[in-house]
Amino acid sequence: MPVTAIRGKTINLRATQAQKALIKRAADAAGETYTTFMLDASMQRAESVLADRLHFELTDAQMAHFLEALDAPLPAPEALRKLIARTPQWAR
Repeated sequence: MPVTAIRGKTINLRATQAQKALIKRAADAAGETYTTFMLDASMQRAESVLADRLHFELTDAQMAHFLEALDAPLPAPEALRKLIARTPQWAR
């Protein structure tokens, strides 16, 4: 990943000597500087973690279902109250 902007910010982190040595060895093997290797690896991981929040792929059938849901009339206020009152799955 070529860097076109001037790097003006510092990122500090702590690592064990073994971790640092492993990363340095990998950077050398890739023919990259330690900084470039660390930034590229961090950027790839950040993009991977955020990808499911930024990009969605749907089949034609899924897209049709999604558009139907968007176009559907809003539920009655009582149905919304029930929905908001329930405990989300991730909190169970």
